Amino acid sequence: MVLGSRFLMSRTLGLAAAPPSALTNTTLQEIASNHPKGIAKVMLKKGKTQLFKDGSPMVYSGAVDRIIGRPPPTTGDVVLVADGTEKPIGWGLYNSVSMFCVRLMQLEDEATRDPSCVLNVDRLLETRIDAAVTLRERLGLPSAKTNAYRLVNSEGDRLSGLIIDIFGDEAVVASSAAWVEKYKQQIKDCISKINNIRHITWRPSIDILKEEGLDLSDSGDIDLSNSARTAKVVENGISYLVSLGGQKTGFYADQRENRQYISSISKGQKVLDICCYTGGFALNAAVGGALSVTGVDSSGPAVGIAKENIVLNNLDSGVISFLRQDATAFMKSAISRGDSWDIVILDPPKLAPHKKVLQSASGMYRNLNSLAMKITRSGGLLMTCSCSGAMTQSGKFLRILQGAASMAGRKITVIREAGAACDHPIDPCYPEGEYLSNVLLRIA
Repeated sequence: MVLGSRFLMSRTLGLAAAPPSALTNTTLQEIASNHPKGIAKVMLKKGKTQLFKDGSPMVYSGAVDRIIGRPPPTTGDVVLVADGTEKPIGWGLYNSVSMFCVRLMQLEDEATRDPSCVLNVDRLLETRIDAAVTLRERLGLPSAKTNAYRLVNSEGDRLSGLIIDIFGDEAVVASSAAWVEKYKQQIKDCISKINNIRHITWRPSIDILKEEGLDLSDSGDIDLSNSARTAKVVENGISYLVSLGGQKTGFYADQRENRQYISSISKGQKVLDICCYTGGFALNAAVGGALSVTGVDSSGPAVGIAKENIVLNNLDSGVISFLRQDATAFMKSAISRGDSWDIVILDPPKLAPHKKVLQSASGMYRNLNSLAMKITRSGGLLMTCSCSGAMTQSGKFLRILQGAASMAGRKITVIREAGAACDHPIDPCYPEGEYLSNVLLRIA
């Protein structure tokens, strides 16, 4: 199945084949001067310009000196970002409330090379989503074996605050920026024109959007009609039911390559999947020939779907099973019984949503991993994960794992380190986009 080539997307979305030659050398300032509504300027403080010229996409409010323009811009408006001499360095989308005052969309040099998207959010959306489609095609997505993947990864696809996951013919949009909500219909229009997409589910991140100045909790704008819907997808040849009202967008495509790795090393092994959600790692272990697989999660709905996934893949229920139980309670009980496994996977939820709680979260990670190490047989393997950006970016995860090993009285060796799958690109100018740590340890 093919999502649609660049040609198809360009034709369908109405992209210009090339900008008019007369505009080739037009500066951002000149284009803004001719804008019928006028464009406000966000002036940067002295010494702050180079950071954004180098590509950082998020202009923090602390970097802003003043704003020129009457009336002043409102949230979601297009603005120029300029240095102390009022020379524009780029343009972006303004927020009057958020700590992210402007999300930069184009720099001056890029705007000069191709002015077709300058100050035009509709055209920019078409172009960036088209580029995202093309990149995924080059990565082999979708394919006959995998039709669950990330199409747009926020800053990694230069659409900060916008995530689009594809599950078969379903597109699930996770919105975490005010500008995304403002251009909701335009985004939906772009998605609806992609080949094979039949349904769009909009999942606003309520808590994050409050920080953006939008309170959608009582607005009636949240569509609850999809909360009970499921989609059937395939990943690496394994079938899954995805709850469109489940955690995040309903499925963790970021672990796809790590799940496949587990499949490759599970033959003849006894495997335990802690915090299994809908059974991704456990199913891969079973398909990979594990002798026995146990999945554990505290969510009843997630475990229910995991059990359906056993049937969906015609797997032997005598080999693979799922239990609804608290992870810590399960591991402590296993220790008291003297149970151990050849391979243990520990993939807990985000324990450190921001840096302020990193210290307390470190203790939780250490305790969980210490328990997991105690139930991994000597010479066995532990695949342990953190999906907390604050933890991954701190560089402390391996030290925490060493601390957990000391607590458990075990010796660890790092076998493999990985992050999110290739359809989750990261902008090196925005390292905060790197959030997933996946470490495979040998436990002695």
